[in-house]
Amino acid sequence: MTAIASLPTHQYWSWRGQDIHYVHQGNGASTQPPLLLIHGFGASTDHWRKNIADLQADFDVWAIDLLGFGRSAKPNQVYDGDLWRDQLADFIAEVIGRPAVLAGNSLGGYSALKVAAQRPEQAAGLVLLNSAGPFSDAPTPTVSPVKKALGNTIRDLMLQPLPSWLLFQYVRRKSTIRKTLRQVYLDKTAITEQLVDDIYRPSCDPGAVAVFAAVFKSPRGEAVDQLLGEMTCPLLLLWGEGDPWMDTRSRGAKFRQHYPSLTEHYLQAGHCPHDEVPGQVNNLLRQWVNQLPA
Repeated sequence: MTAIASLPTHQYWSWRGQDIHYVHQGNGASTQPPLLLIHGFGASTDHWRKNIADLQADFDVWAIDLLGFGRSAKPNQVYDGDLWRDQLADFIAEVIGRPAVLAGNSLGGYSALKVAAQRPEQAAGLVLLNSAGPFSDAPTPTVSPVKKALGNTIRDLMLQPLPSWLLFQYVRRKSTIRKTLRQVYLDKTAITEQLVDDIYRPSCDPGAVAVFAAVFKSPRGEAVDQLLGEMTCPLLLLWGEGDPWMDTRSRGAKFRQHYPSLTEHYLQAGHCPHDEVPGQVNNLLRQWVNQLPA
C-alpha cells in the first residue's frame, strides 16, 4: 500500500500576470527526466498526493494547478487547450528548466498531449491516464431536429449567468461531489473526506463560477489523432478500464491505430487510476520512465 504524505510547501509562479500554484518534491540528483503531473477537470495538485509521496524518492517530481483550477488564479477569460498547453510549456521552460515527462489525467491528459505534439522541445515523454479529447472519426449520434433544437436551447440557457450559477452551486455541493466520485471510482474506500474536501475547496474561490461557465464555452480543440500525428516522443497509456465516462478499450485501439509504438496497461480502476490504484500506477510509470533512452 502506498504511503500517503502531505504535499510539499505550496509555491507560486507568475504567468501572464496570474499566480500559478505548483508543488515540487523529489530527487533533484536523478539522471532521469523530471515528472510533471497534471490534474483533470475540477481537481488539483492534491489529487497527485499519493503519487508524489512515492515517486519523489526516484524522480524530481512537479505538479501544477492549471489556470482556473486548484490554488491557481481564476480570471474570467477564455479557457481552452491552447491556453493550458502554453502554461505547461512555459512552466517547463522557465521553472523546471529541462524537458519533462508529462503525466496527465482526463483534461490534464489532453493538455499534456498538446504540449508533446506542439511544443516537443519541452516533452521527454508523455503518460496519459484516461485522457480526454475527441478523435476525428468519432461517430456523430443521430438526433432528431426537435431534440437537437431542444438540446441547443438548454445549452444556451445554462450558459447564461443565473442558470450557470445555479448549476454550479449544485455540482459543487459536497454531496454531489461524493455522488460523482462514487460513479467514477471502482474502489469506494478510496473516496475519502479529504478527497471530497480537496475538490470542494477551490470551488469556493472568487472566480470559480466564471471558470465553470467559461470552460463549457470553450471551442473544441484539435482531434487526438491529429495531435498524435504531430508527436514523436515516447507514449505510455494507463487506463482505468472501469471508467463509465469512456470506452477505454475502444479508445486504446484508436490510440494504437494512430501511434503504434505506444505502451499501455489496463487497470482495475475508474476514471482516476492514479488516485484509486496509486501503487500500480507508480510502479508502471517508474518502470517505463527508467527504460527511456538517455
